[in-house]
Amino acid sequence: MANNKPRKVAIFDIDGTIFRSSLLIEIVEELITNNIFPVSAREEYEELQVRWIDRKGEYEPYINAMVETFHKYIKGVPYTQLIEAGKHVVEKQKNRVYRYTRDLIADLKKKDYFLLAISQSPKDILDKFCTHLGFDKVYGRIYEIGPTNLLTGNVNDLHLIANKANIVKRAVEKENLTLRGSLGVGDTEGDYAFLELVDKPICFNPNITLYRHAKRNKWKIVVERKNVIYDIK
Repeated sequence: MANNKPRKVAIFDIDGTIFRSSLLIEIVEELITNNIFPVSAREEYEELQVRWIDRKGEYEPYINAMVETFHKYIKGVPYTQLIEAGKHVVEKQKNRVYRYTRDLIADLKKKDYFLLAISQSPKDILDKFCTHLGFDKVYGRIYEIGPTNLLTGNVNDLHLIANKANIVKRAVEKENLTLRGSLGVGDTEGDYAFLELVDKPICFNPNITLYRHAKRNKWKIVVERKNVIYDIK
């Protein structure tokens, strides 16, 4: 007889939470290196990138500029070129993950948790990255492909991926999951929506906005620096 008991779910953001960079950042750089995007595309975000690296600016303006750059130049690019660039990025970067979340994922898999990834990065690249880690389901941005196999620059179901709480509710219903005993891991205020739904929210390397929210709500805060993991009370 089939076991219809709902499985516990563990929900993860990817960029900055598991991956020690951003898949979108790495994809843009790969596309520029391969002359698919022009070298001049770097002018769109370079100043904000330097300000972030020098700790004179915030991460959000930088990553938003990267998103805008990707959307601006991806229009008209063959889908196959995006996929090939994504393969190269994942192959090079797949092991550049945080120890804490890597070990947490391994532990949760042993306990038969359903692993759900939610990210604003392109889903086709996320699928490759998350399969390596053993995720059961991945939600990311799905970019529209035109009739000649060229990317249009439009995002399908943007309204869905923009609200991570709706994604969780949808996955729970479709995959026979339960939020009882559930766990979530995020690093920015964009993860509020799903962290508020789970029984065990974990703010991992949080930015200041999420950190303050976590302190108010007495959520678990974990910081990993070099080879040391700090559990902040």
